[in-house]
Amino acid sequence: MKMSYISVPSVMIHSIPATAVGALLSPPKKGQKHVSRLWCRASNVSSASFWLFLVAMCVFISMLQFIIFRHPTDDRGDNCVPLISLPRKKAQLQEITPAAELAKPLPAGEFLQPLPPHPIHPNMMEVEKQFWVQPDNQGFKPCLNFSNAYSQTSVNVAKQKRKYLIVIVSGGLNQQRNQIIDAVVIARILEAALVVPIMQVNYIWGDESEFSDIFDVDHFKQSLKDDVHVVTSLPSTHIMTRPVEEKRTPFHATPQWFRSHYLKKLNREGVLLLRGMDSRLSKDLPPDLQKLRCKVAFHALHFSRPILEIGNKLAHRMWEKGPYVALHLRLEKDVWLRTGCLPGLGHKYDEEVRRERTMKPKFLTGRSNMTYEERKLAGLCPLNAAEVARLLEGLGASSETRIYWAGGEPFGGKRALDPIFAVFPHLYNKNTLALPGELEPFTNKASSLAAIDYLICLNSDVFMPSHGGNMGHALQGHRAYGGHRKHITPNKREMLPHFLNTSLSTEEFGRIIRNLHTESFGQPAFRTDKKGRDVVAFPVPECMCSDSRTSS
Repeated sequence: MKMSYISVPSVMIHSIPATAVGALLSPPKKGQKHVSRLWCRASNVSSASFWLFLVAMCVFISMLQFIIFRHPTDDRGDNCVPLISLPRKKAQLQEITPAAELAKPLPAGEFLQPLPPHPIHPNMMEVEKQFWVQPDNQGFKPCLNFSNAYSQTSVNVAKQKRKYLIVIVSGGLNQQRNQIIDAVVIARILEAALVVPIMQVNYIWGDESEFSDIFDVDHFKQSLKDDVHVVTSLPSTHIMTRPVEEKRTPFHATPQWFRSHYLKKLNREGVLLLRGMDSRLSKDLPPDLQKLRCKVAFHALHFSRPILEIGNKLAHRMWEKGPYVALHLRLEKDVWLRTGCLPGLGHKYDEEVRRERTMKPKFLTGRSNMTYEERKLAGLCPLNAAEVARLLEGLGASSETRIYWAGGEPFGGKRALDPIFAVFPHLYNKNTLALPGELEPFTNKASSLAAIDYLICLNSDVFMPSHGGNMGHALQGHRAYGGHRKHITPNKREMLPHFLNTSLSTEEFGRIIRNLHTESFGQPAFRTDKKGRDVVAFPVPECMCSDSRTSS
C-alpha cells in the first residue's frame, strides 16, 4: 500500500467482542433417566402428597423462569446493555441491525444512514408522545443530480496530474471536517488534484491524529473519483517543487476570487499550499458546488474502521433499549470564556471565569461591549444544565427519558451535570457505556473521541445542542439528509424570560415552551431562505428534493 510522507498508517484496533449470552436462554437439560425416576416416585405416593409435590414444582419453576428471563433495569449505570435480549413484538420495534454489521465499511459513496427511530409507546402520556414524534420530512430525499456541464468538466478534472492543492486543516473534529469539505470544493474550483489534507497537531488537546486515524482514506478517494483527483501524497515529479503558500485568504471568498488570485500561481508552480482555511470559502455557491459539499460531507467523509466499530457499538447499546435523547452540552471552561457568559454554578466558579477572561481578553470572540446579562437575554449564551433539564421537561420529556450527553469535561465537574441528573437519572456518556478497555485505544485523541460522540448522537431519536457550533450544525444536516430526524433548536431568546417568571404553573410553562418550539424540531428548512446558511446544515433544496426524480 502506498504511504504518504505526511501520514502514518493507522494501527487496526480490534474492539473487545461482546460476550455470548444465548446459552442463558436455555436452562441445562436433565437426563431422561432422572426424569423417569422422578415420575415413578411421584406415582407411588399418596394422592395428597402427589398434588402437594406438583404445586411445589410449579412454584419452583416459576421462580426459576423469573430469575433467568427477567429484564434488567436502567439502574445499571455503568453499562446499559441488556443481559438478555428478549423477543420483541414486530408491531412495537423494527428489526435490530447487529452492531457488527453497522461497523462494516460502506461501499464507496454510500450514505451513512442512522438507525431508524423507535415507534411511540401507546401507554405514554399525550405530551410525552409529542416529544418523541418525528417531524414531517415532506417527502424530501437525497438528490445529487449534477448538471451536464459539471459532468463534462469532471472528465478532465478527475484526471488532473499537473497541478496539486495541499491544505493544512486545524481545530477540533468538526472544524477539520468543514475545512476538508472546503478543500475538495476549492480543488474543484481550481481544477487541481487534492493531496489528502494534512491535520495540524492540536496543541490544546495534545491530539496528533492524522487524516487516516480519523477518516477512511480509501473511501474518501474512491467516493470523489468522478469529482476531484485525490492523491495520498505528491508524485515524484512535484516533490521538489517549492509550493506557493497562501495564508491571507479572506472570509467567505467566492469561486471567482479563488480563481483570480490563485489559478495563475498554481498553473505556474504546480503546487499550492493553503492553511488557516476555516470559513474562508463562501457558503453561497453555485448549485453544483453545493451538491459537491453535500457529497463530501455525507458520502465521502466516513470515519475510520476503528472509530466506526466502537462508535456504532456504543450507539447500538443505547438504541436497543428504546428511544433516547442525545445532548451536545457546551459546558467546558473555554466555552464560558469565549462566549462572555457565566456557568451559573455559584460565586466561586463565576469569579474564576471572570478573572481568567480579564487576564486573556483575546478569548472573547465578539460583542465585547455587551454585559453577561445582555448576552444571556439575547440568546448568545450556552444553556447550563439546569436550563437544559427545564427545557426538556417543558417539551414533554418524562423522568424516565434516557439521555446520552456528548461534550468535553464540564467546568465544575460532576456539579455542572447534577441539575440534569436530578431530573433525568438515566444519564449516560461514552465512558459509562463502554466496557473496560474499549476506549483505551483513543486515549488523548480528542478528535476520535468527538467522532464517537458524533455517531452516538447521529443515531438518537432526538438530538439537541445546548449552544450553536460546528458539531450541532454537522449533526443537524446529517440527520436532515437521513430523513429529517428530530433536532431541537432551543429558542433561547424567546424562552429565557419565561424561565425567570416564577408565577407560571408547570402546565402553563410547558404549554408556552412547546408553542415556542413548534417550528424548531428539525422540519425541512430551505437554505436559500437566509443568506449565509451552510448547505451542510441545510441540505434543502440543493441536495434534497421531494419529487419522483430523487436518487441517492
